[in-house]
Amino acid sequence: MTARDDLPEVFPPTLREVMLRPRWLAMLALCLAVAGVFAWLGQWQLGRALDTSATTPGATETVVSIDQVVKPGEYLQSPVQGQKVRVIGRFVAGDFIVVSQRMNGDEQGFWVTGQFRLDGTSAPTSLAVAVGWAPTAEKAKDAAAALNAASQSTSALTGRLVADEGPQVPPRNDPSELRTMSPAALLSRWHDIGGLEVYRAYLVSDQPAGALVRITSHAPEGGGGLNWLNLFYAVEWAVFAGFAFYLWYRLAKDAWEKEVEELTGEATDVASP
Repeated sequence: MTARDDLPEVFPPTLREVMLRPRWLAMLALCLAVAGVFAWLGQWQLGRALDTSATTPGATETVVSIDQVVKPGEYLQSPVQGQKVRVIGRFVAGDFIVVSQRMNGDEQGFWVTGQFRLDGTSAPTSLAVAVGWAPTAEKAKDAAAALNAASQSTSALTGRLVADEGPQVPPRNDPSELRTMSPAALLSRWHDIGGLEVYRAYLVSDQPAGALVRITSHAPEGGGGLNWLNLFYAVEWAVFAGFAFYLWYRLAKDAWEKEVEELTGEATDVASP
């Protein structure tokens, strides 16, 4: 008799047998449902990303209502990037803010921006507007101070819609400096923002305010509507769908390994004197 002839015979289940148990089949069905939702979201995002309809030459130069282009909180899609729009409302006093490192043609300078509160909306709604350019910080700050001190009346603005550039960490020597045109960053400095809806895009005004210089804003080049942000989201949803299956496999395998270990351990304990 060999040293281990007294061990009881153990028949641990295979990984396939564990996966075919009702519990894990039910878990697989749940993962299929979750993966199906992720796949649908990925297909939807892919459809938006691959919208290759080219912009008709000159279409962005036809002035339309902003509601025909984008809604508050929405991202500005590629086909309407740079669209000329018309808005009616008034600037909010005290919210003219300077943004640095802004190019106007070949010259670097400063923008003065304002919070433009739109008329005719069901909820308070604001649009960030770049109202003009100045070559120096002193001139930009003086222009902003003059605009903040002036009374604001209802007016109509036309200009080009541009996508949010996103916030940027300010330099250490001046934490209040803004270097990107980000409505989200401007919102944190605006007044009277309770219950406010804000457009993600901003407007480059055709009409310079005060002593400021008109900001040069060229029509976008025509082309396909490939949207890289939506394409990234589509890939992200595909990864999530694959992870749902991997999670099911990993949990089932862990359960199988634990069961095999327990059965082997029990057999060893029984055979021990």
